[in-house]
Amino acid sequence: MLERLLVRLTEDPLDPSEALTFVRDPAAGATVLFCGSVRDHSAAGDVVGLDYEAWRERASDRLRDIGAEILEGWPIGRAALLHRMGRLEVGEVSVLVCCSAPHRAEAFEAARHGIERIKDDVPIWKKERRTDGQAQWVMGS
Repeated sequence: MLERLLVRLTEDPLDPSEALTFVRDPAAGATVLFCGSVRDHSAAGDVVGLDYEAWRERASDRLRDIGAEILEGWPIGRAALLHRMGRLEVGEVSVLVCCSAPHRAEAFEAARHGIERIKDDVPIWKKERRTDGQAQWVMGS
């Protein structure tokens, strides 16, 4: 199963083409890529960037667990779950979830399951840096 799953936490910029290339599968008629990025606002105000921190060992384990759930729960050929750490600016990619499957419904469902589980269950925290000079830790959504 591990050869069908790419999981990584990294300080390096995320490249959607890496995830798309990894999940390429001749049996797949559909590939879905969720690409989360830093937006310029939140409920608290205008945002200039985010700082991501994680309990790295546990976060990597949870990403692998979520990947296994995806591979076991849907007829997915391959999946990639990548999350950026450290200081990110507005517009930068923070998370990628990519799944290939024979049909679009399964690919969409699996990718949605992946991002929802990452947001709910992976010990990654973000601090918003705002234009007013304030910063605050934000709970996952």
